[in-house]
Amino acid sequence: MPVSFDLTDRVVLVTGGARGVGDGIVATFLEAGAEVEICGRTEPEKLREVDGRQPRFSQVDVREPEQVQKWLEEIGERHGRLDVVVNNAGGAPFAQFAEASPRFHRKINDLNFLAAAYVLHAAHPLLRETPGASAVNVTSISARRPSPGTAIYGAAKAALESLTTSLAVEWAPRVRVNAVSCGLVETPGSEDHYGDPAQRDAVARTIPRGQFASPAEVGQACLLLASPLASHVSGAVLNVDGGGEWPAFLQHTPNA
Repeated sequence: MPVSFDLTDRVVLVTGGARGVGDGIVATFLEAGAEVEICGRTEPEKLREVDGRQPRFSQVDVREPEQVQKWLEEIGERHGRLDVVVNNAGGAPFAQFAEASPRFHRKINDLNFLAAAYVLHAAHPLLRETPGASAVNVTSISARRPSPGTAIYGAAKAALESLTTSLAVEWAPRVRVNAVSCGLVETPGSEDHYGDPAQRDAVARTIPRGQFASPAEVGQACLLLASPLASHVSGAVLNVDGGGEWPAFLQHTPNA
């Protein structure tokens, strides 16, 4: 028997939902029938469309709590409810910790941790009044393994996972709070991180499943956690990483 999700009349917020992983998340919720609100610092040239329906874009810098608060108030005025928050906005360019400036480190932490906290804080009044509401924080395998070159990013994602588990307790039983921990994801910007196709193939071979995740697969994990099928799941961190990474020692043992 196939399992389908019907989120008709449900309102879903996705930060950073115009491109990359966010675009896959938005497409998944649109396909399930939800009304989707997204934001970004700059308006995208083109928005995702599913069956003639598109997300509503608002120009918001999620690192600015006043802008976040105003956006959530507008969502409340438009819909009168909020069913799902997906904190997806994030990322970090490669930079050696000792060579980057304190200002750079602060901006990375603001985007990958504090922005999500601001969104959750502003969304809580709507979430707590919506039966079955939930929040999903998109984190990274960098939260739980060394992240050289993106050390503050990894630390910020670790903080976000800690916030996830704490709010799952504080906000129970009205609001469930979970996280999706992403491994390597294939997006239009992957070449900037992983190199040309041959180099990306070499990186993919380090993933037990043998390939990168797609943005849609991340979106499906978010949808599952937000759905009634996960009604007793809160405070969880769901790994979407294809099995993690091959332990380095296996490259040197004859019985691997």
